[in-house]
Amino acid sequence: MSTSSAAATLKFKDYKSETKPIWCPGCGDFAVLNAITKALAQLQLPLQNVALISGIGCSSRIAAYTSVYGFHGVHGRALPLAAGLKAARSDMTVLVAGGDGDGLSIGGNHFIHACRRNMDLTYIMMDNEVYGMTKGQASPTTAPDWEKSKLTPEGTGIRSFKPAVLALASGASFIARGFSGDPNELARMIAAGIEHKGFSFIQALSVCPTYRPEHADWKNQVHKFATGETDDPITAVTRMVADDGMSTGIMYKRDLPSLVRAGKSSLGTLAEFESEFEL
Repeated sequence: MSTSSAAATLKFKDYKSETKPIWCPGCGDFAVLNAITKALAQLQLPLQNVALISGIGCSSRIAAYTSVYGFHGVHGRALPLAAGLKAARSDMTVLVAGGDGDGLSIGGNHFIHACRRNMDLTYIMMDNEVYGMTKGQASPTTAPDWEKSKLTPEGTGIRSFKPAVLALASGASFIARGFSGDPNELARMIAAGIEHKGFSFIQALSVCPTYRPEHADWKNQVHKFATGETDDPITAVTRMVADDGMSTGIMYKRDLPSLVRAGKSSLGTLAEFESEFEL
């Protein structure tokens, strides 16, 4: 819905609930929340037409901090929950939010299949390279030589995932990376992801001052993705593999077939729903 057709212009604060976040002071997820609500305000999406689905973890608390429909799911299962909602209500704008552990460890299988189905979902992964809510264990994006976890004091010795590369290889049709230190730019990426018809993956580099205080230097390391977006997967993967993981921007966008539910966009009556299961 455009601003001109709206009865009243919605502000980003209108998309926030009265529940106050309980993240640690300085957590990047505060900025990601602001970016999500700014993106929704930019698009002037009616509150009742938006749903935010999350899993488990610090970042997944975000569903409670918005005023749109929300569902705080179980660990790693946000994407299949969101897919079910989108299949039943294709008229809804469905956002999914979670962390690197929630999305790439226990939820890794769901992530790759969500990418290949290319349903019209926007997935915001807040990547802080650590399990914050369970006290600082290494996550799938943690560098193998990170030695500050009590569980892996000599590092994990396991190579970390490159989320953007994994998303591309799995079939996502929109891939971007933003930084919590630049919430306005991140908001623009999220808005572009929502407008894209297909599976949009946005990796949000989100600082964790509690367990990864070295993230304070990210503001000096982050830089723009120099080569810009492409719709060619070969070009995209070459750039992503060579990238240092700290560049931001839309890296890949392509129109691809999207898995959609045939028929009505609403559930209809109970009798109509039951008729779909008649043999």
